[in-house]
Amino acid sequence: MGLHPKIGITGLPRSGKSAVMEKVVIMLESERASELRGRGEDSSNHRIIGGMKTIPIMDGTSRIGYSCMNIQTGEVATIAHKDIDSRNRVLGLGINPQALDDVAVPAIQDAMDNYEVIVIDEIGKFSVESEAFVEIVKEAIEVDKPTILTLHKKSRHPLLQDIRRRDDARVLEVTPVNRALLPYKIHKIVRETF
Repeated sequence: MGLHPKIGITGLPRSGKSAVMEKVVIMLESERASELRGRGEDSSNHRIIGGMKTIPIMDGTSRIGYSCMNIQTGEVATIAHKDIDSRNRVLGLGINPQALDDVAVPAIQDAMDNYEVIVIDEIGKFSVESEAFVEIVKEAIEVDKPTILTLHKKSRHPLLQDIRRRDDARVLEVTPVNRALLPYKIHKIVRETF
């Protein structure tokens, strides 16, 4: 049982989970960078936030797929798309678990090894189709570093159940009412140990 919080951000689709996550990341990065500058250290190559995020692929206003991105390198791969011809389909999208194996898994491993805060956005219907992704997330939540995860609200996958049940997990739901303030609350929880 580590000192550092594991924060799960949950909420209905389009509730703004990723936006809350983004805001927390920006706050932590800028604050850490100014601390380092205050100590006369170079903050440009300081490894603060590592991990991966999921980005919707849009066609006008409709979501036609999702890609995952390594936060550190900017490397991107498509994990789900309506045009992927796969027997493995979720919500009408063809799934490409290999993209998670190639981009998300190394990004999370790198965060575990080399960064101060681990970010995993999102653990949900598409990402759990990759066995390697599920395994690396299980490993990541055992690392004693502040960890911020976005969690699909309705998923019954054992991985999400395990995270929700952890003693050191704080699962916070994004709602229209708290969306503006939640980043500050999460930032405060992380700061207490960071």
